[in-house]
Amino acid sequence: MRPEDFLPPQVLRLTDNKPFPPQPAQLDASKTRVSLTKSPKPVPPPNAPELSGHNIFTDHMVCARWTASSGWEDPTILPHGPLTIPPSASALHYATACFEGMKVYRGHDGKLRLFRPQYNAARMLASATRVSLPSFDPAQLLHLIRRLCALDAPSWLPASAEGSSLYIRPTLVGTDDSLGFQIPGEALLYIIISHWPSPAASGAGLRLWASDGDTVRAWPGGSGSAKVAANYGPSILAHSHARRKGCDQVLWLFGSDGRVTEAGSMNIFVIWRTRQGQLQVVTPGLDEHTILAGVTRQSVLDLVRERLSGVAGVCEQGIEPVEALECTFTIHDIVAAAREERLVGLFAVGTAASVVPVREILFKEERIVIESSRSPYVSLLQGWMADITSGREQSMWTEVVDESSPQVD
Repeated sequence: MRPEDFLPPQVLRLTDNKPFPPQPAQLDASKTRVSLTKSPKPVPPPNAPELSGHNIFTDHMVCARWTASSGWEDPTILPHGPLTIPPSASALHYATACFEGMKVYRGHDGKLRLFRPQYNAARMLASATRVSLPSFDPAQLLHLIRRLCALDAPSWLPASAEGSSLYIRPTLVGTDDSLGFQIPGEALLYIIISHWPSPAASGAGLRLWASDGDTVRAWPGGSGSAKVAANYGPSILAHSHARRKGCDQVLWLFGSDGRVTEAGSMNIFVIWRTRQGQLQVVTPGLDEHTILAGVTRQSVLDLVRERLSGVAGVCEQGIEPVEALECTFTIHDIVAAAREERLVGLFAVGTAASVVPVREILFKEERIVIESSRSPYVSLLQGWMADITSGREQSMWTEVVDESSPQVD
């Protein structure tokens, strides 16, 4: 997808259909300077208890500063550590901040792989535009990500760590020293890599608490389709409430009719039978721009259409073909399908957890229990995604990171 494909029409109008203006100096990964750490950190073993805090980071990070007058400065790879920004930085006051979430995987063959990284880079540029942050070439962002992975992954994700991954967080924040409510005149791009616990921790499936009518994550004309910081802070309160209810995430509803949007920060899928008997996999559409266009979401849609629709003749033997749809549906549709025994399965998808089943929804005073044993589709999708990211299945969706030459200056 192109970066502009992620932007709502109203955003394009506000930018006069020129959302990505040229910079005085372009972001150029080939000019990256490298300063190696003199104190490498100890690498925790896979699934160590401390990984659950999501605060174990690799040795290095990428930083690149931008100013409106000069454009992008040369990027730097330096030891991971605190950032220096002014207390008046617009990211701290006006949420001029966006980020991405992606992983680098250690394959069964010992190779290092990224999964559809062009999608993440294009989406980050669109998110930056949504909060008036500077433009950049997504290809240059990917070069920086690859270089950081090539430097840190050999020690933090060794060849023996087959099936493991590290989480990559590119971030762009407004940093100008001014309280003025205006487009930032300075910004900082940085990339950090975190150790991540195994998604196997999801166990039997997620329990979701359906948000009530006065709690909204995103709305038409807002920023729900962008990965910007302002979308996440306000949702933590509802997430904490869901945890107190014994649930894992919030099932975000919107509008008086209870339209289903997302599960926490993940995209949601429902498998059900229509009253006419047709089997469908349904996920909320993107037309209202209230939902993030997830990389895993698109990948699941592609897999269902290519392998499970039956149209291409490649439907798994003994597996009933299913139709994939992107459309609006409500919590009441899910309740009705459950009561009428038409609800076959429910699952959430995202970079962190890949594909994870949902076993229960708490909606007002009602408990909707989903029997995962009724559906083979979730386990099929989990297996396919794992095979692709690990390299067991050759796919155009992955690219191998060259570790032979991390290009250390």
